[in-house]
Amino acid sequence: MAEELIGIIGGTGLGDELAKLITDAKNEDVRTPFGRPSGPVLVGKIGEKQIAFINRHGPGHVLGPSEVPYAANIFALKKLGARAVIASGAVGSLNEDIAPKDLVVADQFIDKIYKRESSFFTGFGAVHCELAQPTCSRLRKAILTSAKTVDAKVHDGGTYVCMEGPQFSTRAESLMHKGWGGDLIGMTALPEAKLAREAQMCYALIALVSDYDCWKQHSPGTKKQDLLQEIIANLQAATNNAVQLIKAVLQTAEPLCSDDCPCRKSLELAVWTNPEKFDPAKRKSLDVLFE
Repeated sequence: MAEELIGIIGGTGLGDELAKLITDAKNEDVRTPFGRPSGPVLVGKIGEKQIAFINRHGPGHVLGPSEVPYAANIFALKKLGARAVIASGAVGSLNEDIAPKDLVVADQFIDKIYKRESSFFTGFGAVHCELAQPTCSRLRKAILTSAKTVDAKVHDGGTYVCMEGPQFSTRAESLMHKGWGGDLIGMTALPEAKLAREAQMCYALIALVSDYDCWKQHSPGTKKQDLLQEIIANLQAATNNAVQLIKAVLQTAEPLCSDDCPCRKSLELAVWTNPEKFDPAKRKSLDVLFE
């Protein structure tokens, strides 16, 4: 594969649109110590960049947020050679200034998940990755620079509250998340971003705003079916905007992967367990993460 392989993670809509742009496409069936990823990894080229795309929810959107094999997805991308990941996902807005159809290059997360395994190293040893800045500032900068060339409103930064789901928030919860300083509410950014850091990969998230979360009440008399159609239309518009943004990022001449990035050295000081205590077979199975 080419020296620079960019991992892309997104939903069904994004994958369908990206597939139209990919050349030399082939599906890779990748096996990992954490099971199979959400589906085959689509590998090919967009412009001059090699990409590897994973449909987070699987073909046909069959995996709910808590069922996505996040560890297998990240491990599979790293195993294929990706060192940077551009992810996307639908969100609700907790911020009046972030409107439906907008894109947000998120920079912070609040973790409310409780069902999902959030580390590669459970049963292996004590590994504590620094996560004060949970996304890659260098990769975010590249995305924001490319955003100037597309016809979409793209926000620089935002705090993403990741809830377990699959149900949406109560209004009391939505108001609480807003009061916490959250800008976005979604169900899929974590543990994905945490696992990318453990895998020593650069990670950035483009959030696709479908609607205002339920903190903002709808106009009286709004029919549920009309509201659903509006949300679907907003998400489709945001998806189209995200495809154009990702295409622009992949067309940049600047490298999107860099071994000098702090994200690529996240395990240097993170392993607290004496190496003599590691199970040799388990350590070997995780070699991909330490590369």
